[in-house]
Amino acid sequence: MARPVRPLLATALLGPLALAALTGCGGAPAAPTPPPHIAAPAAAPAPDPASAAATASTGAVTALPASEPVRVRIPAAGVDAGPLLKLGLAADGTVEVPSVADGDKIGWYTKAVTPGETGPAVLIGHFDTARGPAVLRNVSRIRTGDRITVTRADGTTAVFGVRELEQVDKKSFPTAKVYGNTARPELRLITCGGELTDGHRPDNIIVYADLVG
Repeated sequence: MARPVRPLLATALLGPLALAALTGCGGAPAAPTPPPHIAAPAAAPAPDPASAAATASTGAVTALPASEPVRVRIPAAGVDAGPLLKLGLAADGTVEVPSVADGDKIGWYTKAVTPGETGPAVLIGHFDTARGPAVLRNVSRIRTGDRITVTRADGTTAVFGVRELEQVDKKSFPTAKVYGNTARPELRLITCGGELTDGHRPDNIIVYADLVG
């Protein structure tokens, strides 16, 4: 997958981070999974009438209080994962990633906000590992306008609309863009991409989404 990088700003939100070569991503499985690739943002589908009406009547979506995420659903990518792993910082100051054994799970970076709070919540999952395809193996099916739903421990759900997908070389990971403070509730979903090179994938695929309901 990819391995988050190191510190950026002196805030709790931006502690040591930035993904750069996630350990266990790829791992040269016996039957390699075709590499995910995000060519260019697709045109967003027509907005959901109910969601549009709600937004029109209430204005901007209100941020939610803190509550840990327990499940993530991404219909476009066939993902229904839970419970979520809790990821902190590794001994070298980089962001933890799910282990190879947890390739079917998604992790939440606990040093950032919880999904639905103001700021960027960060979720991380493998595209594949040495054991084969993993939880985000269908990340390339996600398009702008798709929904990501996060169920939270307090029983509420935070629904995010995908705004942008980006594929970048891990050596040029956009740390500030991914982990920097935001004025509204946002979500980042991070995995790996690119052709296997020496058993690992050289790119990161980053999904940016905004709270819509």
